[in-house]
Amino acid sequence: MTAYTRRNFLKTSVIGGVAATFVRPFDAFSITGKQESSGSRVALTTGNNRADLVFRALQPFSKEIAQSIGKRRVILKPNNVNTNVQLASTHVDTLEGILEFLKSIGKTENVIIAESAANGPTFDGFKNFGYFRMADKYGVKLVDLDQHPFDVIYVFDEKDFKPHAARISHMMVDPDSYIVSVARMKTHDRVFATLSLKNIVFGSPIKDNGFSFTPSSKQGTTTDKPILHGGGFRGINYNLYSMSRQLHPHLAIVDGFEGMEGNGPNDGTPVDQKVCIAGLDWLSVDRVGIELMGIDFSNVGYLNFCNQTGLGVGDLDKIKIIGESINDHRKTYKLSDNFKDQVIWKTPVSQNVSESPNPRFRLSYT
Repeated sequence: MTAYTRRNFLKTSVIGGVAATFVRPFDAFSITGKQESSGSRVALTTGNNRADLVFRALQPFSKEIAQSIGKRRVILKPNNVNTNVQLASTHVDTLEGILEFLKSIGKTENVIIAESAANGPTFDGFKNFGYFRMADKYGVKLVDLDQHPFDVIYVFDEKDFKPHAARISHMMVDPDSYIVSVARMKTHDRVFATLSLKNIVFGSPIKDNGFSFTPSSKQGTTTDKPILHGGGFRGINYNLYSMSRQLHPHLAIVDGFEGMEGNGPNDGTPVDQKVCIAGLDWLSVDRVGIELMGIDFSNVGYLNFCNQTGLGVGDLDKIKIIGESINDHRKTYKLSDNFKDQVIWKTPVSQNVSESPNPRFRLSYT
C-alpha cells in the first residue's frame, strides 16, 4: 500500500524483563457446554493489492469490531514463525491494511503489534520484514511477548498422558486485550494447515531471552513452544482444541495473497492465490481457509474437535460468504510429505502399536 494515499486507499475499497510468574487456573481436560449458533459470516476478497484486500474484507464487520474493541487494547498478532523467511511470515502490507481499517473506525489509539517468534529474536523479524517503518507511520508499538509477563497453564502430552506446565503470554489471555490473528495461509507438517487459531495458540507460549534454534543460542535458555505440541499428532491436535477456549482471536484474518504449500510452515513453496478472508468467528474463517486450500476438512483434527463441541461454526452450510465465491478461488495445495502420518489422530491409541512408519518424522514433534 506504499503507493497509496489514505484517500485513494479508502476510495479503492518498554520492553523490560519478564515479570514474575503466576498461575492462572486452566483445565485442559475439562468439557464445556456446547455453544449453539445459527450461522456465521466470512468475507472473501480478491485483487492485486494485499493492503486493499484486507481493508475490504474487514469493512462488512466495521460496527461489530468497533463495538467489541471499545476501550480495550488491540493486539495484532502476526505469524512470524521464521524471522528470516518472508514467505513463512506475515507481510507488512497486510498489517498496513488492517491499520488503515482501524483508522477508518477510529480505533488506532491503543494498538500494538505483538509476537513471540519461533526461531529467534522477535525484533529480528520485525526488522527484516519492514515493521519498524510501518509502526512509525501509524504510531503503534512493536512488542516482543517474550519480554512481558506470563501466566502458567497446563497442557497434555501423549507420551506420558500427564499435564505439563507452559508459560503463556499474559497479554494474549488478558480480558482487556482484543486479539486479532493476522495469519498467512500455509500447509503444516503436524496439523495440515496454519490458519487463524493456530497462530494465536502457538504464538502465545514464550521463550527465554537469547534462545534460538541455532548454535548461537544462549546456554541454559529454553522455549515453551514445543510443550504445546503435545508429543505427537494426537497431542498437538488435542492441545489446539482444548486451549482454543482460552486462547483464540476475536477477529480472524488469513492472508492468502501468496500462500505456502508443501513442507510448511517453514520450507514450503509459494502459491499465487490473491485472496484474503476475515470474520468474527475464527472457526468459520479457518473452515473457509481449509476449503480454499483444497484440504479435506475431516483430516484436520483440532478444527473437527472445535466444530464437534460448538466452539464456533464449522459447517459450510451455516457460513455466509460475503464477496467472492470459494469455488472460484479454490486451489489444491500440495501437502507436507508426512500428511499420511498426520491423520493418526483418528486412530484410538489402543489400536496404534507402532510409531510413525516414516523415520524422518518419528519423534520429531518440536
